[in-house]
Amino acid sequence: MTDVDVIIVGAGPTGLMLAAELRLAGARPLILERRPEQGKTPKAHGLSGQILDLLHYRGLLERVRGLVTDPVPPHRFPFGGVHVDLTRFEEPPLKALSVRQQSLERLLEEHAIELGAEVRRGHEVVGLRQDDESVTAEVRGPEGTYEVTAPYLVGCDGGRSPVRSMAGIGFPGTTYPEVNRIGQVKIPDGLTVHDNGDIETPELGLIKAGFTRTDTGVFALGSLTPGILFIQTTEDDPGEIDDDVPMTLTELGDSIRRVLGGDVPLGDPVRLSRYQFSARQAERYREGRILLAGDAAHLLPSTGTAINVGMSDSVNLAWKLAAEIQGRAPEGLLDTYHAERHAAGARALLQSRAQVALRRGHDEAAEALRAVFQELLDDEQAARRLASHVAGTDTRYPMPGAGHVLAGTFVPDLALETDEGATSVAELLRPARPVLLDLAGRPELRELAQGRVDVHIAKAEDRPADALLIRPDGYVAWAGDDADGLRESLAAWFGA
Repeated sequence: MTDVDVIIVGAGPTGLMLAAELRLAGARPLILERRPEQGKTPKAHGLSGQILDLLHYRGLLERVRGLVTDPVPPHRFPFGGVHVDLTRFEEPPLKALSVRQQSLERLLEEHAIELGAEVRRGHEVVGLRQDDESVTAEVRGPEGTYEVTAPYLVGCDGGRSPVRSMAGIGFPGTTYPEVNRIGQVKIPDGLTVHDNGDIETPELGLIKAGFTRTDTGVFALGSLTPGILFIQTTEDDPGEIDDDVPMTLTELGDSIRRVLGGDVPLGDPVRLSRYQFSARQAERYREGRILLAGDAAHLLPSTGTAINVGMSDSVNLAWKLAAEIQGRAPEGLLDTYHAERHAAGARALLQSRAQVALRRGHDEAAEALRAVFQELLDDEQAARRLASHVAGTDTRYPMPGAGHVLAGTFVPDLALETDEGATSVAELLRPARPVLLDLAGRPELRELAQGRVDVHIAKAEDRPADALLIRPDGYVAWAGDDADGLRESLAAWFGA
């Protein structure tokens, strides 16, 4: 007998998003988090990419916007020591919001609990065993050790994942020796900030905005918010940093001195954090009834990508896991989680490893590479393609029975007209249910889908196909007018 449907280990963005999606699909998740309260060490400071569209489709984007700390839209993003300028695009191919991870986690936890999920903090999973029917976690909590059993368990417990280790899943890759220290500080007296972002310091004189490379590291300077400086140092350090030890303003100042050879005045800190980059991916995302998502499944050696990829893992997994637990999944459905998301993780690793190659070189050849790469990014198509790669919006899944250009892609948010009035794809996907969208009055297609997915008749000004079969994660499983193809897709994803 099982206690819950899914045990989720880890209450970060990935685990919390998974819990909410499982509740929408009718499953009962339990989140176990070893920390008694939310960590105070600053981590990610932004949300970007495909997950913003998905949050819009779940009706959460406006709540997330309420957390934004930086009103300036970031139309320039760093890529391995160069910058991709998106100001020329009316609709940027990479969307981003400045949101502190702690604030995002609080919102996602509220959302999951509103939907009926349970979160237990201060409960650490210290052992696992599984059989053909279930997986049991041994948990050390505030009142002692106990066990909890479920059909499945998902490790969302970070890059050092105990779940991954206990499941015996390899995590090959590289941990780079560079340590990055970030500070957002108020502009102090005695520091002059020029209109172009350069600063004038009493000891070092003029320091240009952007990247300053020295023999001992890299100093990065910028500003997104008036009155606040964004400063980052990068130094090689063969040791492994402890994420749980907060960084101090003194530590940042010492690092600046080592990189630049002098002091930069620093005002009161708004944010201080440090991190180390690794490029790793789990050999497999599933071992029997134990699965992995987020940083437990992949570590990316660049900023601005990990939360997007991790939360996207959760949205892909939840509806498949719920269907399996509820006995309505076609054969092999849960295996598509590894097939689709391992490939997506590998693609995210590709662009983030490319950033490593661009940023780590300090000789003249490396400078030439960055200069040529920056010049290439002046081309609009190159900038668009790279931004889509970082955003994950170019992810395309293989879809059985589907030959349409939209099949396997994330569905656009079409404006729709129905007999009940105006609506949109985003509105239809809010319940996280599969949808057949009939845009051309095709009763024979609706008849095939009736009873297995939600069926909607609508009109769109720019009709991309006669009909669209949309999975709960927002990906188009089938598009067109071919009844045989629709039949095959319905069977593959939603059963006979």
